[in-house]
Amino acid sequence: MPPTTDAIANAIKVFGLFSVSFLLAMLLTPLLIYYMYKYRLWRKDVRTSSPDGTKTPLFAALHKDRETAVPRLGGVLIWLTTTSLALLLWVAAKFTTISFWTKANFLSRNQTWLPLFILLASSLLGLADDLLQVREKKIKKASGGIKFRHRLAVIFLIALSGGLWFYYKLGWRTIYIPGHGNLFIGIWYVPLFIAAMIILFSSSIIDGIDGLAGGVFASIFTAYGGIAFFRGQIDLAGFCAVIIGALLAFLWYNIPPARFYMGESGILGLTTSLTVIAFLTDSAVVLPIIGFILMVEVISDVIQFCSKRFRGKKIFLIAPIHHHFEAIGWPAPKVTMRFWVVGTVMAIIGMAIALIGR
Repeated sequence: MPPTTDAIANAIKVFGLFSVSFLLAMLLTPLLIYYMYKYRLWRKDVRTSSPDGTKTPLFAALHKDRETAVPRLGGVLIWLTTTSLALLLWVAAKFTTISFWTKANFLSRNQTWLPLFILLASSLLGLADDLLQVREKKIKKASGGIKFRHRLAVIFLIALSGGLWFYYKLGWRTIYIPGHGNLFIGIWYVPLFIAAMIILFSSSIIDGIDGLAGGVFASIFTAYGGIAFFRGQIDLAGFCAVIIGALLAFLWYNIPPARFYMGESGILGLTTSLTVIAFLTDSAVVLPIIGFILMVEVISDVIQFCSKRFRGKKIFLIAPIHHHFEAIGWPAPKVTMRFWVVGTVMAIIGMAIALIGR
């Protein structure tokens, strides 16, 4: 059966938004790089302790040439591109009578207002954290910047607001189980949403090797963009496409040797908005599959922490696990490329499972 005219128009919209986002981000990047290097927006020292207070000499040795002299605020490119493009197209559609702009606009109340708001709010929190880190001359704490418990508290409030919005405003009471159908969970929908966002927030530890986070998130958002498209959520698919375009532009400058790192200013917005997208597409169940690399990173960190706390010894040379592979001798590009491959395969599998029975 040949595709309908509407389906073709929707596909053009999504791919068009991806292309425009990539081009816009590529145009913004030189300006962003200029100011980041002009104001030396990078860490002045390498962290030498983990969140539990233990020393990390192996990590410091591996990253002594990477943590300093490279700006940390590259993630600004992602949310700045996404927000700017959303607002520009919305204004064009709102204040003109040209149908092209109406079709191109992807900012809609029922699909993209919430993920865009959470992307921006969380990214600004991350930006504040990064700016505090780059101002410190000596990293005395595990990572510098805003204390972890304070960031966690803010993310919890964002997650609580999002969960309550889904439950009370949108009336969501069920989650979709592929091959089974809708499962009623009632008020448990709210804590499930909060737990998902907190876990994804914890996966910000993936931003540790040139190119790693950008490639992994690109495959994840591609999978959820595909799910949204097949569900008929074209504006949400367009939102994902815009993020993917910005991510690929970011990746162009983040592959070894990186011109900048994503930092909390990018990764917090990506993880929190990803949570919203997973629930808006009713595909939260497959999030551990599509985001397999993120889950492995978090689990490896938890295992390491628990082992050190209760057994007095480590399981991995360094946690999270991508640093362990570095420590056993894998070159950083090998770790990155293999994580990309695994992440892409799992994202495709998760997308296929999510669409079963739709």
